[in-house]
Amino acid sequence: MELTHEDLDDGIRKIDLFGRLDLEGAERIDIRFTALTAATRTFAVIDLSGVEFMASIGIATLVRAARAARLRDGNLVLLSPRSNVAQVLASMKIDQLLPVCATLEEARRIVRAVPPTLA
Repeated sequence: MELTHEDLDDGIRKIDLFGRLDLEGAERIDIRFTALTAATRTFAVIDLSGVEFMASIGIATLVRAARAARLRDGNLVLLSPRSNVAQVLASMKIDQLLPVCATLEEARRIVRAVPPTLA
């Protein structure tokens, strides 16, 4: 699992994930991902188009980051998951907790909206 990021001109942070978001992948990005999404008030778009596989630990990583962002009045949305990853998100009902967007423009608009509470 690899991670790159860029801070867009509107203050939104775009984080691109590549590879397998399984146990090994989640461990590899955990500290850096947490620092990028939860250390300060952050509006983050997580681009999943490069994620080939997602396990439950990967979902937990995303939900934990979203909760931390929301505690700091930020937000996190998901962008462009591959069909197999989208199916995992839907089957676990994560798409009901975290917005899943098809385009960067949509993600940039939605990330600033008031998010639902994560239990």
